[in-house]
Amino acid sequence: MERSQAYGTARTAVVWQVLRAELARRDGAPLSVVDVGGGTGGFAVPLAQSGHRVTVVDASPDALAALTRRAADAGVADRVDAQQGDASDLPSLVPPGSVDVVLCHSLLEVVDAPEWVASALAGALRPGGAASVLVANRAAAVLSRAVGGHLGAATALLADPDGIAGPRDTLQRRYDTGSATDLLAAAGLVVESVHGVRVVADLVPGALLDAEPGSTEALAAFELAAAGLPPYRDIATQLHLLARRPV
Repeated sequence: MERSQAYGTARTAVVWQVLRAELARRDGAPLSVVDVGGGTGGFAVPLAQSGHRVTVVDASPDALAALTRRAADAGVADRVDAQQGDASDLPSLVPPGSVDVVLCHSLLEVVDAPEWVASALAGALRPGGAASVLVANRAAAVLSRAVGGHLGAATALLADPDGIAGPRDTLQRRYDTGSATDLLAAAGLVVESVHGVRVVADLVPGALLDAEPGSTEALAAFELAAAGLPPYRDIATQLHLLARRPV
């Protein structure tokens, strides 16, 4: 499998680019990685294929069973450890200060206590270790609802301090660059970069990608080019932050 295939599609190209850069700065040494809420191993298995040891912490036994099968099929079952639990169990599942890289993707917007989770992420990292954090972007949610004609929900998102569209919203909160950075900083982490994820990937019709040769590659290239540039970064569906525990 080619490296680009292993590292995902246009929707995750930006996250993989940041992770590859973080792994490269370690001179290719095998790292200890924890993926909190990592599910079926979309990130864990490719990381294990690159030689790293990955622990996936997830509350779903079905997801962990699928992860185990996926790791076995990829020949990396010995480098992937499935642990059932949620973010609150992290201190009991992972020794403090033992992890080189921790992933926390699409989790801080659904947990009851994001401040506690951010502190747990920081506590698991070795000094100099990095956290890859992916959160839902408030601005993107406002725009998508407004463009879709759901102006009441868009207005509610604008007014609500947590960026919630109402009682039926599936998320507990949404973030912008400032609020996400403040959350991680309060946990003792230093944010080094912020990128937009899915700047336009959710807007381009799938039929167009299927019909035009090379369009998927072009979309990934655009996402990579726009991800770090305001205002495009700031209207992406998600925000990706790389934060580090100080040495």
